[in-house]
Formats: sequence, structure tokens, C-alpha cells
Amino acid sequence: MGRKFLVAGKSGLNLTHGEPREAFVSRYSGPHMPEGMWDGLLAGWDGAATRAWAAGLGVETFEASSGRVYPVEMKAAPLLRRWVQRLKGLGVRFEMNHRWTGIEPGRPQRLEFANGGSVSADAVVLALGGGSWPSTGSDGGWLPVLRSLGVRCNPLTPANCGWEHPWPAAVLAAAEGMPLKNLHVRAGGVTVAGELMVTRYGLEGGAIYQLGAVLRGMETPAVTIDFKPTFTIERLVAKMQGVKRGFLKEAGVRWRLGDAARALLGGREWDDAGELAREVKNHVVRLGLPRPLEEAISSAGGVSWDELDENLMIRRMPGVFVAGEMIDWEAPTGGYLMQGCFATGLRAGNAAADWIG
Repeated sequence: MGRKFLVAGKSGLNLTHGEPREAFVSRYSGPHMPEGMWDGLLAGWDGAATRAWAAGLGVETFEASSGRVYPVEMKAAPLLRRWVQRLKGLGVRFEMNHRWTGIEPGRPQRLEFANGGSVSADAVVLALGGGSWPSTGSDGGWLPVLRSLGVRCNPLTPANCGWEHPWPAAVLAAAEGMPLKNLHVRAGGVTVAGELMVTRYGLEGGAIYQLGAVLRGMETPAVTIDFKPTFTIERLVAKMQGVKRGFLKEAGVRWRLGDAARALLGGREWDDAGELAREVKNHVVRLGLPRPLEEAISSAGGVSWDELDENLMIRRMPGVFVAGEMIDWEAPTGGYLMQGCFATGLRAGNAAADWIG
């Protein structure tokens, strides 16, 4: 139980983020998403509510300097254990090792499972996840079931994932596994701040995760990196006054340009401070494909928003609600994914209870 929750805990369990609502809402995107949807969802369950919920389970949280919110213990297992204990105490019944294979809509709903069993229910909330981390059971196996019932679902694609780029051997030897910090990264007219990491297959990191939707929409995906976003070209050139040779090496000292950045810029000789400064502010990396879905942190795609009403009920299947990554939305890492699942879960759960009432 909770395998994907435990996977999230490997990096400290980033439950939510502490930034103001207006900025928080802007992190969510998706085709055909109703205007104001996330403002309403987060009004119902925001970061403060997530922290209060954790505190109610005896798990203290803290906000890091980045704004990310974690349990003080930086672990998922203690929170999950207490969560499950509370649910069992409320009478929730868990049926493990069941794979959902179909539903016969009506009153009541009739759900069918791979073992030949079935269950009748007055209302159903489907929270079956996206397609990332399939080893946890979140493999998108529900897609053909809903499609067979006429529900429009967009293909699951990798989000918050690395992108491929064929690095020269010299770059990998010098920079593989090394972070590129305090960057501005641009793609398709969108600029984000964050970090990148050079990997054997290309680039990973928060900056490229934030640009995933933009990159997928580009015919030839590429990012432009500004290694020194707090300096103008003119200021960088002024710092190199008196330098006649060894410009890239000297930039490591005078511009505090890190080893990984110098490795990316080291494919040619630099004989002019201005030329090097312009490249440092506008270094283009042309990308290939995103990494496979099973490697992604999360997925985009899923049930189209135009199939759902404001309560996340499938319009053509009254009494059936969906929540979490099953819906076609995406957000960057930083607590937004977990928060999105909580917020949609609350909306769908309350709506299901109202439906029964």
C-alpha cells in the first residue's frame, strides 16, 4: 500500500510548497483546463491544509529556504503508517491484489476485477495514477477501460523528466553527474530559474522539468542557458579587463564559472571576452527526445478536462469521479504534484459524498 508515496519519500517527501496562492496556481497547466479550476481546487485544500493534515497525524513539517515543505523526519513511511491506521480506524477497508478491469455505470455502479469478482457502489472515485513509476502499480492500465466507455483520454507522456543530448566524450569526462546551479533557462519564449545536471544521456534537473510542456510542443526542442543571470554581458566583459589569453580558464575565477559550465563551453577556443560573455549568457543545447515514461517523475495526459464537470465527475458516467494524475494536468516538482493530488482528491471525494447524499 502506498508504494508511490514511499517512492516520493526517497527524496525527503516534498509534500507541498510555501509560495503564495497566485504563484502556486500558475504552476499547473493542461489542455482544455477550465479557467480558474486550480484557483478553486487550491482554495479548497492549500499548502496550509496539507501541513495541518500532516500535523494531525503527528508529523511535524518545515519549510525549506527553497519554499518546499517536508516532514522534519524527511521520511514517508512514518506518515503513511499513521495515515493508514487512521483510515482503518474510520472503517476503511483495503482490498489488495485487485486489478480493475471494467465498470457498468448505473445506480449502483458495478465494478469488475481481473480475479472475476465485482463490487457494487453508490459512487466511485477513481484515483489510479498516471504512468510514471509503473513498478509501483501506477502503469496507466486504466486507459483502455475508460476509452472503451467513450471517455476521451489523452496519451500518457513523460513529465518532469530528463531530455536527451549526445554529449562529446570530453564533456562527460569532465561534467557527468555535476550540477549547474543558479541558472536561467529559456525555451519557446518561457524563462525559468533553477538547476540542471549533466547526465550520460543529456540533462536532468528542476529547470528542464519546468519547461517540459514547452519542449514537447517544439518541433526542434532546445534550451538556452544563461549561466550568469545576475550579470550583464557588459559587466562580465569588464571583469575580464587585462586578460589576453586563457579566457575560459580565467572566467572560472573572475566570473565564478563552475567546472561543469566550463566543460559545456570548452568545445572551442575563446579569444575574446565579449564573445565568451555572449555565449555564457546564451548557450544553446539542442535536445532529442524526453526520457522514457517509466523514468519520469510524473506524467502528463490522461482524462481530458472537457470530459469532467466542476466536481471532477465524468459527465457521461454520473456518479464516477476521478482525481490525481489520472486527469490531464501537469506541474513541476517542488510539492505541486502532491498538492495537486490532495486538492483534486478532496474535490472528488466531497462530490462523491454529496452525490450519495
